[in-house]
Amino acid sequence: MDDPSKTDSTRRRAQVGRKTAETRVEVSLDLDGGDVEIDTGVPFFDHMLAQLARHGGLGLGIEAVGDLAVDAHHTVEDVGIAFGQAFREAAGDRAGLRRFGWATAVLDEARVEVALDLSGRPYLVWEMTRGEGRIGDFDTQLLEEFTRAFVVDAGITLHVVCRAGRNVHHVAEAAFKGIARALSDAVTADPRRRGQVPSTKGTLA
Repeated sequence: MDDPSKTDSTRRRAQVGRKTAETRVEVSLDLDGGDVEIDTGVPFFDHMLAQLARHGGLGLGIEAVGDLAVDAHHTVEDVGIAFGQAFREAAGDRAGLRRFGWATAVLDEARVEVALDLSGRPYLVWEMTRGEGRIGDFDTQLLEEFTRAFVVDAGITLHVVCRAGRNVHHVAEAAFKGIARALSDAVTADPRRRGQVPSTKGTLA
């Protein structure tokens, strides 16, 4: 639900479109919340993106059309690129934000630890071998491809480490819930920073 304390000029929003010979992707993002509408043509991927939005407190609209007759790789990766670009635009210079976020998410037997930094320096650590496999027609290795694309275009350092789990669905869902919670913390305003960029360099780029 929209925060009435946020005016149109202060809300952190972005819209990004991406079109290639393989995919067409439209992303709208509001870091301060809103509706969630996702349709990529890949049901399990939609489910993971919904976890990211709901548990991250994001307003998120994603529509993607891709060459799914080949496989879901191009669609998943290009959604990550567009989502990352939208995040970078919505977060702006990151002034006044907490910058760091971390979370441990559990789902039944699965436990995943997440830590991130809105550093401006893209880096991904993805230790999720327990989460590798197929869920229906979906290859969960594509979740790493999405996350890497997002990290690179958003300018984020992100570590995702599975500590326990047997069920592939549980592990994947715990990972995305953990990423969501860590993102939510990192983009939260820190009143002590008084609008300053949270870096001794004076910039996060």
